Amino acid sequence: MRAQGDKITYANVGLGSASHLCGLMFMSAIEAKLTPIYYKGGGPALNDIIAGHIDVYCDPATGPTPHIQAGTITGYAITSKKRVATLPNVPTSAEAGVPAFDVTTWYGMYAPRNTPKPIVDALVDALQKALKDPTVISRFAELSMEPVAEERATPAALEHLLKAEVVKWGRIIKDAGITPQ
Repeated sequence: MRAQGDKITYANVGLGSASHLCGLMFMSAIEAKLTPIYYKGGGPALNDIIAGHIDVYCDPATGPTPHIQAGTITGYAITSKKRVATLPNVPTSAEAGVPAFDVTTWYGMYAPRNTPKPIVDALVDALQKALKDPTVISRFAELSMEPVAEERATPAALEHLLKAEVVKWGRIIKDAGITPQ
């Protein structure tokens, strides 16, 4: 990829999207500049990967997993620190030789500012119960996802994660010269 550089295309679903930022981090990690192709959604990007019109697409495993399992596309790497159970033969990016490429998709629950503490506490309790529910765990696994540990499912842990993500992605955005439009 370094040798071919801008001849390699990577799909993303728009400026600042997760797939765009993932592509920027990948280029930084491999020290190469690829050609971005912008799409109006993950479906059209995935269709073009399947059709062979695009070379690379960074997407949460939920979308491409059935296609990787069916052999219609190739999964080159999982961008998190550990392999995904539904794709046991797809190595992590570190195992594939790109240890500086670590991207994890995560979701947070939010409530309006100044939500009373008893309500926040009830939401946290419900979330933590749901994340331990065998049906939820099973469904997450089917989607190539994994529930977070209980200590990470708190407002303080989410705040800590958000601050770390701002630093991590802020550097990638700044290095790419992206500014608000």
